[in-house]
Amino acid sequence: MGLTKSSTGLNVISKVKKISIKDISYTIGLAGNPNVGKSTVFNELTGLNQHTGNWPGKTVANAEGVYGYRECGYKVVDLPGTYSLLSNSEEEEIARDYICFSQYDAIAVIADATSLERNLNLFLQVLEISDNAMLCVNLIDESEKKGIEINFEELEKELKCKVVKAAARQGVGIEEFKEEISKIVKEKNQQGFKVQYNEEIEDAITKISNLLTLEISDKKKRWLALRLIEGDRVLCESLIKRFKITEDIVFEIHNIREKVKEELGEGSISDIIVGTIIKKSEEICKKVVCAPEQYTLRDQRIDKILTSKLTGIPIMILLLGVILWITITLANIPSEILSRMFAAIEIKLREFFIYIAAPSWLTGVLIDGMYTTIAWVTSVMLPPMAIFFPMFTLLEDLGYLPRIAFNLDKCFKRCCSCGKQALTMCMGLGCNAVGVIGCRIINSPRERLMAIITNNFMPCNGRFPTLITIATIFIGATVGGIGSVSGNIIAAASVTAIIVLGVFMTLLVSKILSKTFLKGIPSNFVLELPPYRRPQIGKVLVRSILDRTLYVLGRAIVVAAPAGIVIWIFANISVGNNSLLCTCAEFLNPFANLIGVDGYILMAFILGLPANEIVLPIIIMSYLRSSTMLELDSGIQLRELLIANGWTLLTAINVMLLSLMHYPCATTLITIKKETKSFKWTFLAFIIPTICGVVTCFVVTQVWRFI
Repeated sequence: MGLTKSSTGLNVISKVKKISIKDISYTIGLAGNPNVGKSTVFNELTGLNQHTGNWPGKTVANAEGVYGYRECGYKVVDLPGTYSLLSNSEEEEIARDYICFSQYDAIAVIADATSLERNLNLFLQVLEISDNAMLCVNLIDESEKKGIEINFEELEKELKCKVVKAAARQGVGIEEFKEEISKIVKEKNQQGFKVQYNEEIEDAITKISNLLTLEISDKKKRWLALRLIEGDRVLCESLIKRFKITEDIVFEIHNIREKVKEELGEGSISDIIVGTIIKKSEEICKKVVCAPEQYTLRDQRIDKILTSKLTGIPIMILLLGVILWITITLANIPSEILSRMFAAIEIKLREFFIYIAAPSWLTGVLIDGMYTTIAWVTSVMLPPMAIFFPMFTLLEDLGYLPRIAFNLDKCFKRCCSCGKQALTMCMGLGCNAVGVIGCRIINSPRERLMAIITNNFMPCNGRFPTLITIATIFIGATVGGIGSVSGNIIAAASVTAIIVLGVFMTLLVSKILSKTFLKGIPSNFVLELPPYRRPQIGKVLVRSILDRTLYVLGRAIVVAAPAGIVIWIFANISVGNNSLLCTCAEFLNPFANLIGVDGYILMAFILGLPANEIVLPIIIMSYLRSSTMLELDSGIQLRELLIANGWTLLTAINVMLLSLMHYPCATTLITIKKETKSFKWTFLAFIIPTICGVVTCFVVTQVWRFI
């Protein structure tokens, strides 16, 4: 697939600049099950680039954008995916609270055309609370390929509301979506389909509705009565507090609920209500959907291999190894080209500074300190990220990530956690802060805390360049030399082993936490395995390069530039006979020697707290002190520099282990504090991986030296 204006998102400015906040006339909510294309519809409407992927849990907070249609401005709110308005997790609660309590002009529920029956369950619940709801049946291109036929005219008659069909990834149906939304917001209080429950529940709804003297619509009053009848303690307390329901009315509601329980006998009220909705969805779909019996046969055959007990995990590890091997193999040449280019630019910069007679300290700060650090970060980080992230994003779009969670579910259950933690681990491969936010998809607060505390055991994109570089110039070089086929295979295998070790440490620490600070039993884990979808190559390339590679590189440069200046200053300020840099390193050396590294390496990890990307540049700057990076235009010269400063294979292994297991970066720590609202859990998230890293390096070092 080629790059297009719509796929690149280059129409963002043209769409957004025409609409200011003052021009917004209406607010639209986008709801739906996870993984039905809500964010894709959102992007097509607004021109923004809310990240999309073929797996549940991509949206864990409300994203907002705007679009214009017929001289009106529309604010669109992309809600987290939810299967029901009876929320089970934090991100589902965000969606429920918006649909139930926020002020909006219309709700559009996005449904998957290949799984319409399951998606209708949510839409019928939305119809119970909103008069202005529309159903958008997305992915009609996939349903047609599978031979699924939907009678949209009959579906509209059954639901008594407008239904729009769409294939958002191709931009199909977006204009129809805008047109129907414009009609709905202007023709308010449409009377859509209403679910009829049994006589006992309907009678109770009427009685409770009459008790509620609230200034809300009859439909919302009916929904509120239904929730109070169900008797979910947390939800009822929230509703009573929000609507200021008096104790007398609460007491009467309790009596009505108990009477209904007596009349219904066996079975909870909630089960009957949910069962009625499911049955009604089934009845509607039998009338409007015609599908071949084995339309999911291809996916089932693939899943027999990718999720098999025997082959699932080995294939997962092999795939990761292949991706890393491709990254290492292809990144060497562009890295060297970039290094030489930056070296040539540095020569010109030095000539310019000599020409303007700049003082030596200014040349040192700006060129030896800031420029050389930026040059090294760019030349080393950009090529591997530009290769790794597109391939990882392809796996997302393909629908493979939920299979990873499925394969690891049993492992997490044995550690008293749940398989959703595997999804947050995958998010951590991109950015640990994103992985921490993604933990909202985990229902249990106990398991969510475990996932947050252990997320840092997954190496983020800031640590991958360090791992790949060290694995290539040390571990790979011991076999066939830097850049050789065998060397690259060994380097890829070593980075893969580090990631597998990260998964093992996640499981081990989760097990320990479940027996100490976070005791409990694992919750049930229901995971939807999305269909395999052909990735959109153009969008994948642009999204991974713009949203991930360049974003991470920019963040690294912003942090690395001042870090380079600080290191240069430390290297050129003397304390006695030594520079301040050497003094700090010598102070740390005794402890560093115990864990198989040196004081400069420890200092780099300490100064690297703002961002993991700058750890290796700080190490190199420290070794070069007031020198320049001009000669470091290949991995061989970098290896020689490190060896000259006492590095051995043991040092390289310990640096990789410390890179995997040390405290989170500042951004992630701030995110953990916001998510947990606790200094205690933030401190544990800081100290646990650090202790694990120090202990592991100490054991490896002592065993290595003993042998």
